[in-house]
Amino acid sequence: MRVTVVGAGVVGTMHAWQAVERGHEVVQIEREAEARGASLRNFGQIWVSGRAGGEELETALRARELWEGIGERIPGLGFRANGSLTPLRGACELAVAEAAVARADSAARGHKLLTPGEARALNPALRGAFDAALYCERDAAVEPRTAQLALRAELSKSPNYTFLPGREVREVVGPGAVRDDHGDVHTADAVVLCTGAWLSGLVRELAGPELPVRRVRLQMMQTEPLGEPLTTSVADADSFRYYPAYASPALDELNARRPQAPTAAEHRMQLLMVQRADGGLTIGDTHEYEHPFAFDTLEDPYDHLAEVVESLLGRPLPRVRRRWAGVYAQCTDPGRVVHRRRVRDGVWLVTGPGGRGMTCSPAIAETTANELGW
Repeated sequence: MRVTVVGAGVVGTMHAWQAVERGHEVVQIEREAEARGASLRNFGQIWVSGRAGGEELETALRARELWEGIGERIPGLGFRANGSLTPLRGACELAVAEAAVARADSAARGHKLLTPGEARALNPALRGAFDAALYCERDAAVEPRTAQLALRAELSKSPNYTFLPGREVREVVGPGAVRDDHGDVHTADAVVLCTGAWLSGLVRELAGPELPVRRVRLQMMQTEPLGEPLTTSVADADSFRYYPAYASPALDELNARRPQAPTAAEHRMQLLMVQRADGGLTIGDTHEYEHPFAFDTLEDPYDHLAEVVESLLGRPLPRVRRRWAGVYAQCTDPGRVVHRRRVRDGVWLVTGPGGRGMTCSPAIAETTANELGW
């Protein structure tokens, strides 16, 4: 079988991986020299802890298993089973964590409530004051800026794989056939469009104006090396407000009695923090849904994040080295993991995983491969 994958972000590259692993001939086309979108502008988290029960959690757990297996083959992914800690302050935050631990699927996530001493034994860098911490053993991380490069380097060892950068697919010219902006036609048994947040042009033409996917903008930053290990990923309790696994009467009580700080509420913020291979910290994030998006980044969210991080670390934040904004595509139906649809004969669109893209991409690609009979 011949497969054409359009897009070299993590979702597209995982589709190419699945096809090559199954013995198929793959051409992967990317309009940039390298992918530059949300697949690089994220935490690199394999984030199981907050996923909605059912299909979303099952997808994340399967993806976590696949990431670990691929990471054993490709050390350049930087896969590490580091788990996560969410420090808790006050009775309301503790009650939300207790409700999460009481869920029937809590064991699958590896959820456990820890005392401050137990949390610091896992992550000694957390020297700030907190009353307890929610631990998720199944959370993990990879290096987002290099993961696609490492995957593609491994794919390139196969004679069945071809990467064509700097080409934009402009039209579908027949069943399983697309033409790029060089005028070349690529014919395959299956074309998979993994175009990320690029939802205009050909995607709009194929999927129509009512595509059930929206674009979301975020702001993040990365620091100089911390100077010590941050042995787990770290979240704050504001993350409870944005992840479906934490929905409960206890969360309603938290929202009513302990609303977010004004800056955090305005920018729909949570703290997520991961240490990179070079020792720096990736820290975020915000959520912006209203179009048109701003073209600049705002300082207030960064100030808020720095304050939260310093309160948890009990020390000043290292100098910020990079700030950036990113845009990802998210299904408007929160119950859907991804929008997967045949848009022409032999052509499928796979988009809209939202903030789950890095986490779930291996399992999303595996499901596509299974459904298409690869």
